[in-house]
Amino acid sequence: TKVESKPQTANHTVVGDLSEQIKAATQETHVRAENTDLMTSFQKGQITRTQYKVLLCSLYEIYTALEEALDRNSSHPAVAPIYFPQELDRTEALERDLEFFLGSQWRSKVIVPAATHRYAQRLREIGKVKPELLVAHAYTRYLGDLSGGQVLGKLAQKAMELEGKDGLAFFSFPGVSSANRFKQLYRSRMNSIELSEEQRREVLQEAVDAFNFNIQVFDDLQKMLSVTSESAEKPKGTSRSTPFPPPSSVQLTVGLCVGLLTVGIGLYNF
Repeated sequence: TKVESKPQTANHTVVGDLSEQIKAATQETHVRAENTDLMTSFQKGQITRTQYKVLLCSLYEIYTALEEALDRNSSHPAVAPIYFPQELDRTEALERDLEFFLGSQWRSKVIVPAATHRYAQRLREIGKVKPELLVAHAYTRYLGDLSGGQVLGKLAQKAMELEGKDGLAFFSFPGVSSANRFKQLYRSRMNSIELSEEQRREVLQEAVDAFNFNIQVFDDLQKMLSVTSESAEKPKGTSRSTPFPPPSSVQLTVGLCVGLLTVGIGLYNF
């Protein structure tokens, strides 16, 4: 089911570079994210392993759906120019991180909220019926990761007291020697895609929707961890076991901001 959102793209022109149009169309969402306490909280390095593991589970489902759709449509005229699996794919990196945090049986421990399922379903849907809309999701996710990845990786490493890079593969792009040069190449390739006026409007709206999906995932993760925390306070034997020990109420709010910042910090630097 496609997420409902205001037609924020209606007042934007459909001429010019697609990358700049997406940036303009999603500006309002950026402002909303910038005006929260989440950015400041994460920059203080307040994230726990519990929160990070739950986030990784959702990211894994999202990127699996996105990359399967991109692979399936790799020769599509709107996808081929921005198809960089060796440089950008995150699925294998997330698998390594999940194995590090959850163990060899991590697949049986993956838990995601309803919003994550909706996000992944949307990616699969457009992959089948409107592959050109994948451009909006690939651009907002990958370029956000490239822009904010280094900062987020260091903050997460320090907050969780991790030694080396184990558990942080998601933030590493070994196939990209220069993030700035690669982003320039990516924008150039994306701007070369030929779209009708209607298709371009749909891509811009899909970019806005991509942010809304991420915000909904964040909200659902917060609710899910709140329930986990409340269950842990009940007498023994009243709740099912979970691979994620409960975070404190204070850590809960400040840590989950990484879900937004994965697309947030990076996007501000597009």
